[in-house]
Formats: sequence, structure tokens, C-alpha cells
Amino acid sequence: MTAPIAVAITGGIGAGKSETLASFRRHGAAVVSADEIVHELLRRDEVMHAVVERLGNGVVGPDGQLDRGAIATVVFNDREALSWLEGLLHPLVAAEYLVWREQLAQLPNPPKVCVTEVPLLYESGGEVRFDKVVAVSAPKKLRQARSVVATDDREQHLLPDAEKLARADYAYVNTGSLEELDAFVASVMSDLGA
Repeated sequence: MTAPIAVAITGGIGAGKSETLASFRRHGAAVVSADEIVHELLRRDEVMHAVVERLGNGVVGPDGQLDRGAIATVVFNDREALSWLEGLLHPLVAAEYLVWREQLAQLPNPPKVCVTEVPLLYESGGEVRFDKVVAVSAPKKLRQARSVVATDDREQHLLPDAEKLARADYAYVNTGSLEELDAFVASVMSDLGA
């Protein structure tokens, strides 16, 4: 059983983590986003019941599913609620990720590299689960222009980009074209022997 090299992508809101993940996919890595995992977890009955019990019925949408926007409104205005939600979800996300990685390793022809987008990697202590970390950054005005959500309120709870870049194995300031981003990812994949 050959486990893929586990790579995490992290960075601030609007830095280009999702585009970086898509580029890794184009270069042959198996990919998953922590956000995708959270999306799935929020559909599970036990998670839904816990969230509604703690945050109230206002976080349930007209379709009977949890409304991520309503949850965000609640938790980003209530630090205690945010800590509770992170405490609920982070261990579940980590467990799901590890199962995914194990399943990849059991494939007849496993990928050499698996990459996960983890926005709160350092904040959650999640870097210990990865072999390498890629940090993506961009100037604040560019990140704000790229993001559909307000960045200021949310980013005050995050590590500064400079610290993420300094701690990462690979750092990229994403101010150029998609071709330049692709070239950076290609160089990382080459360095990893993939």
C-alpha cells in the first residue's frame, strides 16, 4: 500500500485556494476541499440536530437543510458559537479526510499526490496531518475583489498571511495569470516527484 504524498493548501479569503486546488487536479493530483467535506457533514442528521440545537431553527432553510449563510451570520457575530461549531466540525472533517486518503492508498494505482484545501489549517492545528503545505496569498484589495463575502470580520480570527507563508513548504503570491499559477503548481508537483 503506497500512500499518496499529502499536501494541504491554505491561505486567506480570496487568495486563490480553490483555483490552486483545481490546478493540482489538472496536474494529476487527487483533490478534495475541506469545504466540500463540511458541506456533506452538514447534511448528516446527527450534525444537523446538534447545529439546530445550539444555533436555533433560524439556521434551517426552506428546504429543511441547514442554511450555510444563516450559520455564517450567527457564528461570525458570536465568537463562542463559532468556537463551538469549529469544535464540532474540525474533528469530523479530519476523520473524513483521513478515510479519503486511506481509500486512495488502497486503489490499485494510487495517485502520487493528494491535495486538500484547508482554509483553517494552522488555526485548527491540522498541518500535522500533511506531508507538505502550500500557502497562497494575494494583496488585500485583490482578495476583497475576488471574494463574495466580507473579509475583514472573518480574517480577524485568522493567522496573518505572512505567518502562513513563512510556515509553509511552498508559498505563492497569487497576483498573476492562471497560467502562472499553473506553472507554480507544476513546479511543486515536479518537486514532489509526481
